[in-house]
Amino acid sequence: MDFLRGYLQLQPAGKNFKAKCPFHNEKTPSFMVSPERQSWHCFGCGLGGDIFGFLMRYENLEFGEALRVLAEKAGVELRRLNPAEYKFTGLLYELNDRAKEFFKSSLRGFAAAKNYLAERKLLPETVEEFELGWAPNEPEALSMHLLNAGYAPDDILRAGLAIKTERGLFLDRFRGRIMFPIHNHFGRIVGFTGRVLPQFETAEIGKYVNSPETPIFSKSRLLYGFYKSKNFIRETGSAFLVEGQMDFLMSWQAGVKNAVATSGTALTPDHLRALRRLTEELLLSFDNDEAGSAAAERAIDLAEASDFNVKIVAFDKFKDPAEAAEAGGETLKKYVAEAVPAPQFYFDKYLPEEGSSAYGRREGLKNLRLILAKLKGIASPVLRDLWFHELARRTGLQEKVLLEEAERVEIPRPDARAAAGGGSEEKSQPKRCSRRELIGERLLRTAAAQSDYACLEDCVPYMALNQQGILQILKNGERTSADPQLDEFLNFIILGAEKLDIGEVDALKRELKKEHYKEKRQELTLAVRRAEECGDEQGLRSALEELNNLPAAVFES
Repeated sequence: MDFLRGYLQLQPAGKNFKAKCPFHNEKTPSFMVSPERQSWHCFGCGLGGDIFGFLMRYENLEFGEALRVLAEKAGVELRRLNPAEYKFTGLLYELNDRAKEFFKSSLRGFAAAKNYLAERKLLPETVEEFELGWAPNEPEALSMHLLNAGYAPDDILRAGLAIKTERGLFLDRFRGRIMFPIHNHFGRIVGFTGRVLPQFETAEIGKYVNSPETPIFSKSRLLYGFYKSKNFIRETGSAFLVEGQMDFLMSWQAGVKNAVATSGTALTPDHLRALRRLTEELLLSFDNDEAGSAAAERAIDLAEASDFNVKIVAFDKFKDPAEAAEAGGETLKKYVAEAVPAPQFYFDKYLPEEGSSAYGRREGLKNLRLILAKLKGIASPVLRDLWFHELARRTGLQEKVLLEEAERVEIPRPDARAAAGGGSEEKSQPKRCSRRELIGERLLRTAAAQSDYACLEDCVPYMALNQQGILQILKNGERTSADPQLDEFLNFIILGAEKLDIGEVDALKRELKKEHYKEKRQELTLAVRRAEECGDEQGLRSALEELNNLPAAVFES
């Protein structure tokens, strides 16, 4: 009860309590909490569950993450977590918070940094809300501050706040830079991005410096500003993804509060998993140049393979969202409202309307095949079918011809390294096409960690075919196969093995089954539509009957 009071304004209602539901808009409270049964239920939207279910839905967490959060709030140490590691993790949070306060204090006394932020049109209240600061251009300013506060040199080094030279000297990692604290998804500071002032930019000095990977910071998993914007993403039903911290801050300041930034890296599957718990719609924004367009295509492939409805926010007169926001909040909002679906972005780029009669030319055919490959990568069969209809309309070609040509086109393979621009930091991962496959992967990694494959027998029918094959190989005690591609996936599963609690495994199994039937429902919906178009009454009756026989329970949240 005390935990829920931190999220809701509870009012007495007999033996129970009531509040306005945080998961849908309502004027009259219909969200009921039962202290006796230790459960909650909303009679408006039908959601319900226990404290774990509430935290998982509200904060967009998996079961294990929710368990750790509740344990921390209750002051209980989980047995699986080494107490020494727990203490060290807390120390890293503390050091980053101390560094943040030091940088904030330094900014107040440095006019050049404040002038730069003002020139970029950042308001003082935005600077304060997101705790921006300044790292003095001195070799040991922060390190000496932390040492005088009683922290050990090695701990400052492990927190990523200092570097050690070949001669054994400690130097501040961030010197002479505007500092952007990076918060994790609960709002705790885990790292920083430092930007050099424009007048000091040179070929030898990078424009940006980021914190290194630490036990509490992984830039491929964190989204800048997400801790602030997650409720707005939930409310609006979409996430506006931008590239840099300044893009995010200017968007937030302009009133576009469902924004997030990738914070010094490109879009990754971990970013998408965090967003997918909140929304199915992703609005992508990239710089208005060739590099930005190429980055947009990589991100589209990755997001659509994760079953997002992707739209593109294109800026014709401005370089990026920050520049558009400088022109006024309504200007940025107008661009966001006019976001076009990803296939439309491809059509406009590669198949302009006025060129639709020129498909006999080699370049036209090349562009058409590229478009077909992109459409084949869309995870939703319903959306894929709709865009093939639109492609047929735009090109004047029969949809049947386009589908036949698409069968001969290879689907682009989105992976983490491609999305990140080929950076060596990202680990190669198998193609991820749906949430069902992501869940199946995690169950396989859990089984591999515990060498317990019998626990997955009941969910085999709901797994992808290649995952069923992996499971059979593991059950046989083998670690290789005759198929190189399957071997790559097998190695990924074994190397990524992770132990989960029984409750987490059961929750994943339920989600796997639900996703299986969601995909089945999409396929049958498409079959019904095609049968209606073709006048196939027998096929229509068969699809409708199968659709009606799907278990209703799997669609309940």
